[in-house]
Amino acid sequence: MLLMNTTLLHSWHEAAGAKFAPFAGYDMPISYPMGAVEEHRLCRRSVGLFDIDHMGQFVLQGRGATDALSGLVTAKIDDMQAKEARYAMLLNEKGGVIDDLFLYRLGEEDWFIVVNAGNRAEDFAWFSAHLQKLPGFSALTFKDISDETYMIAVQGPKAVELLDKSCDGAPLVSTMQRATMEFCTIFGIDCKVGRTGYTGEDGVEIYCNIKDVEKLWTSFLNKAKDLGIEAGPIGLAARDSLRFEAGMPLHGHEISQSILPMEALLSWACDFDKEFIGKAALLKAKEAGLTRKLCTLNITGGVPREGYRVLDADGKPLGDGTTSGLCVCGMFCPTVGTYSANAFVPPEYAKVGTQLKVEIRGAGKDAVVAKRPLYLPVYRK
Repeated sequence: MLLMNTTLLHSWHEAAGAKFAPFAGYDMPISYPMGAVEEHRLCRRSVGLFDIDHMGQFVLQGRGATDALSGLVTAKIDDMQAKEARYAMLLNEKGGVIDDLFLYRLGEEDWFIVVNAGNRAEDFAWFSAHLQKLPGFSALTFKDISDETYMIAVQGPKAVELLDKSCDGAPLVSTMQRATMEFCTIFGIDCKVGRTGYTGEDGVEIYCNIKDVEKLWTSFLNKAKDLGIEAGPIGLAARDSLRFEAGMPLHGHEISQSILPMEALLSWACDFDKEFIGKAALLKAKEAGLTRKLCTLNITGGVPREGYRVLDADGKPLGDGTTSGLCVCGMFCPTVGTYSANAFVPPEYAKVGTQLKVEIRGAGKDAVVAKRPLYLPVYRK
């Protein structure tokens, strides 16, 4: 039997009645007694707490760290100010996405890097191998601090109110700009607080020492109760539907080592005015023309799932059924009330309003290409 890792809050989740399932090598809470749909709605209307300690955190510091990192990630980073955050990707030589990540610039040559759970070991090995090739490697410090760092998220329209009333003085979260990080003391606990998230709602992702997380987690719930703010834990099922509605990718679905950023609509996260690994392959693909493109489909008459075939309006399969013409995920979207899927299709079929079909249990169900994202993140309105 394969042994699963557990987060330090696992016993708390058990006591709260959580259902668990394996995810990225961890036994993670998928939903709680209220159910994933209601958890999704709770986050949209008030506050949701997410145990996301399966994520990984690295630090890169030392003379030349910024230049070194710039050559390894797709995004422009040398213009970032201290405490700013930015989304970026790691690519292989063929332009496929090894991982997507968040970069926080804490100082001139001080970087905090957040990576996806299932890719932590591979990402660290990839970074290490490429950093070791640099002439100035001896001046750099690169560490995986995931085991000593705990990560939770507090998200929702009332999250900032809860956070401000939980901080022990300045800085307050309400004074932070989106996509920045501050060092805050919350319930007497020293935390790194990023005004970032994966739900489409306002809120933060918090990093603290592992010894402090149970106090932090329970204090948020108790404080919310004292303030009359509805708050509760959110499992991975609702986290998935929240990010799906907001148009955010999940590695292994909308992005992978066989998917190019442009195919996944992520060209905006690539700075083609600088060098980065995989750039040459992306330029070559752009010149040749893309053969597939990500789109979101709203389906009538059935529930779409990963691996379901996408058909044209006449019922003819699109693409080759391996790299194109398949749903990469599908679900019910509680906020917009649709059954929807993300799929890769030939570019000419990816235009909003295009009538298609999705094969569900052997029958072609009507589908239409929808405008993305289905739910516009509140900080973009």
